[in-house]
Amino acid sequence: MEIVVSGIRPTGPLHLGNYFGAVKNFVKMQNQHKCFFFIADYHSLTTHPTPTNLNENVKSILVAYLACGINPDIATIYTQSSIPEIPELYLLLNMNAYLGELLRCTSFKEKARKQDNNVNAGLLTYPTLMAADILIHKATKVPVGKDQEQHLEMTRTFAKRFNNLYKVNFFPEPTAFNFDEKLIKIPGLDGSTKMGKSESNDNPIFLSDTPELIRKKVMRAVTDTGPTQKYQKKSQPIENLFTIMKIISKPDTYNFFEEQYNNCTIRYGDMKKQLAEDIIEFINPLREKIISFSSDEDYLKKVLKEGKDKARESAKNTIKTIRSIIGFHDL
Repeated sequence: MEIVVSGIRPTGPLHLGNYFGAVKNFVKMQNQHKCFFFIADYHSLTTHPTPTNLNENVKSILVAYLACGINPDIATIYTQSSIPEIPELYLLLNMNAYLGELLRCTSFKEKARKQDNNVNAGLLTYPTLMAADILIHKATKVPVGKDQEQHLEMTRTFAKRFNNLYKVNFFPEPTAFNFDEKLIKIPGLDGSTKMGKSESNDNPIFLSDTPELIRKKVMRAVTDTGPTQKYQKKSQPIENLFTIMKIISKPDTYNFFEEQYNNCTIRYGDMKKQLAEDIIEFINPLREKIISFSSDEDYLKKVLKEGKDKARESAKNTIKTIRSIIGFHDL
């Protein structure tokens, strides 16, 4: 059985991109492997959230995990900050992480450009904290998106470096989880190729969005002036709408608007109205579960307490062995 570790940063509610890109597959994996699903609240500190926002966002991720079908009786759900062994391993890995390789990390360079007034050490050492998240449970598989592949490769590097330095075969070199089906990438409503919480407010559809809000967001989605010739190549914003429709709507609906586009008779307003209703139909069952779980504070505390206990049992065993390998001994 593979050991699988994955997490999501609590920077806002889960959106359709999170669901199809990660959480949907988490639900499948939990029945086949030993899974640790965490809420990466330490990682979110790179953007300096307020305590209120941090707590609300952690809760929103937790209830969405549960609403989407992650079962805490099968998988281990926990917050990153509840496991003190993670920052200890983070510190130890940083001792063997080199400045040059961290500076070359693509995600660091991108973040440094986007938030040039907040280029903190947490951004620079993000790959070592991610490695600690994975290696603390000696994970063998990690479900990652395209933008995280470099971080996983660095985790493999850190694991191999530790093994070579101390002449042990302790850490496995985790590999990307190969799903049975192609990973689905949901584009944004603002014309960008990625649906994300860090993009514009008009970009994502959250699983907790009301029907009224979904209609407003979809009707504001970026379009163009329409095709002027048959089978014209779609612009990025229009390709985005068709991509979402292909995933969410029925095949007949998608084919109807595809034919209209190819015949230059499409009315984007009609397409967006239909897409909004299809999204509402898809999201409503999840949204109702989110509302239900959100109101049960005692159950949420129980899930995190039990998840912390299970995760710490695994993490303590790892750290105990690591300290012995390095040479830390209590006198």
